[in-house]
Amino acid sequence: MKVQQAKRPPADVAVPSRREQRRVQHQDLSRSQLLDAAEEVFGRKGFHATSLKEIAELAEFSVGSVYSFFENKDDLFRQIFARRGTEFMPEMAAVVGAPGPASEVLHSLVDFEVGYFRRLPNFGRLYLRFSSAALQTGERLADELVLDNYAASMRLQAELFARGQADGTLCAGDPVVLARLLSGLVSAYQAVDPEVMGDDVEITEPMPVEELHRLVTRTFVVAAPKRRA
Repeated sequence: MKVQQAKRPPADVAVPSRREQRRVQHQDLSRSQLLDAAEEVFGRKGFHATSLKEIAELAEFSVGSVYSFFENKDDLFRQIFARRGTEFMPEMAAVVGAPGPASEVLHSLVDFEVGYFRRLPNFGRLYLRFSSAALQTGERLADELVLDNYAASMRLQAELFARGQADGTLCAGDPVVLARLLSGLVSAYQAVDPEVMGDDVEITEPMPVEELHRLVTRTFVVAAPKRRA
């Protein structure tokens, strides 16, 4: 049996030294810690009421160190959305592209979107308060970044509705309009979800996710998926 040897990089390709690798890893970790701290403080206090000093102290950095990674507070704020968008979009595409009846995939998508904000409540609050691409409020600090991802997510959802119309499980109508209606429904639920908004919402009996699914079914599903015998 022939044993394959590990391939070596071409001689003309510079391989980073171990010290350089450690330096890059340290920079990535420091940047992530600053973004985590910024996400928490911005999500709790809002953009204008937050200072770089508060973020730096929470991350246990000096204020000067923040400027080693970000131009200013605006840039730090935007990079929160850039990081989460890079995570969110591939995961969403994988959910929407899963095999099976479109009506089942639709419910998987609802679970994913609700679960994503519940897993990252600080970011969820930040997104819902400051970056609604649908509402276009006066807070436009992250709109340029958010709008691209919003448009991409609407395309994915529209493709899912078109797929559901083809397999006979989702309602008729313009897939783009249906995609926006679904997005608005889920966003409205997230905006009053205590697991995301915390004490910001005063709801004595929050709606369970199961009830949201029943609402989605009544609104968009026209037929149960056909099972093979």
